[in-house]
Amino acid sequence: MVNDNALVIKNISVCFDGFYALTDVSANVKRNSIHFFIGPNGAGKTTLLDIICAKTRPTQGSVIFYPKNGDSMKLTKMKEYKIVHAGVGRKFQVPSVFVNLTVEENMILSLKGHKGIWDCIFCKPSKAEMEWIYEILERIGLKDFAKLRAGALAHGQKQWLEIGMQLVQKPEIIMLDEPAAGMGKPETFKTGEILKEIKKDCTVIVIEHDMEFVKQTADVVTVLHEGKVLMEGDIDSVLADKTVQSVYLGNSEYKFLLWREPCAQ
Repeated sequence: MVNDNALVIKNISVCFDGFYALTDVSANVKRNSIHFFIGPNGAGKTTLLDIICAKTRPTQGSVIFYPKNGDSMKLTKMKEYKIVHAGVGRKFQVPSVFVNLTVEENMILSLKGHKGIWDCIFCKPSKAEMEWIYEILERIGLKDFAKLRAGALAHGQKQWLEIGMQLVQKPEIIMLDEPAAGMGKPETFKTGEILKEIKKDCTVIVIEHDMEFVKQTADVVTVLHEGKVLMEGDIDSVLADKTVQSVYLGNSEYKFLLWREPCAQ
């Protein structure tokens, strides 16, 4: 029986320089959902993604990945490259595409089994692989730009290309760090529609500050503040919560609830 959760974050804490960046953070990420982690700067959002992909090791707690097929995996005990191979991908905030290659060539480089630029030049993808690439390009709105040099794309298009470069690897979970950053309203809206489309095939975890984008796109929102979970729920419940409102408005009334604890000696 397939677990309803794609990812379970359980009691994660991490200590840097004597203070906790995250304290006892737990969350269940449902399969084929768009799950946002939001919060003010310094809330611990990026640190949490770093822990999920093993870039940072937690002081305590665990992250369990439940693939559609196969046994569960404790990501907090695995190496970064093994987590990627298992089907958990991550896109960082700044696009990292090969600007002198075409959109199509960037996608070819991202195929599983292609190890570098020489593969793109000398190893021709199969017909099935090319069909898969163009299916993804269609879904992210870049099919008509396949032969265009990636450096000529607009900012939003580069973000969509990098999302496509993750999707072509057929991940079960894709993590996105502020995918709408630097976009205008039309690009932001289209990005939200792309995420709704791709959640049909994989679970999407997003860090974001743009609340309009969160309102458009989110299934579940976890609010972090000063390294702790403030609340979790659907976007309407989150926006109606007085404590969340106080955090985003800068009200200090609730700070006594969320002070950062020093690490145990």
